[in-house]
Amino acid sequence: MARGHARGARAWVVLGLLTLTGIAAAAPPARVEIRYELTYNGTAFAEGVEVLEHDGRDYRIRSQARGRGLFAMLNRGEVTRSSYGTVLPGRLRPHSYRDQRGDRAPETAQFDWAKRVVVVERRGQSRTLPAVDDMQDRLSFAWGFAFAPAIRDEVAVTIVDGRGATRYRYRQAGSEALTTAAGVFRTVRLVKHREGGDERSTELWLASGRAHVPVRILVIEKDGTRVDQVATAIKD
Repeated sequence: MARGHARGARAWVVLGLLTLTGIAAAAPPARVEIRYELTYNGTAFAEGVEVLEHDGRDYRIRSQARGRGLFAMLNRGEVTRSSYGTVLPGRLRPHSYRDQRGDRAPETAQFDWAKRVVVVERRGQSRTLPAVDDMQDRLSFAWGFAFAPAIRDEVAVTIVDGRGATRYRYRQAGSEALTTAAGVFRTVRLVKHREGGDERSTELWLASGRAHVPVRILVIEKDGTRVDQVATAIKD
């Protein structure tokens, strides 16, 4: 049971870390809901839902995941995340990010763009970091492509959560058809560069015909562990 608990806890940790082409993207509908199945080395361990709402000026993204079967018993409660902010031309600018895991204290990031700082908090400890224009949280990054007029061959981004800020680069790895329970999608696939000792691989599949919303996110740990988040239904 201890080994099972460790696997379950690790799967939830990786879930929290989840999160080009010149073809123009259509603006997303005012509300998009995507349901996902999450697997850990091929075994389903959780189901989740993410909802984007926007009015062309402001946006809100809510994410919720709950374990299944043994994982539900080993990891009580839900993982809930949220991102709020402004819709800018071609991108999102987050103002607030929150990551809550069961009854643990939430991890947060508060962006003050007027003062050009972001305050991150984890385990009751806060730090103030300088804000840069390409900063995103983990939700606004994955969903921000839905607002871009085009997806570049290479994307540089600074992702912020309660732990701090990390710089990443993603490159386009071509387009491919992706078959899911939600349907068959023509997608753009992005792959993260591994730099500076980073041994975790992250890949995103963005649905070309659905305003480039994220329909699959795959994280591969340095030991080969795979956590896969794949769309099962889309409603808008």
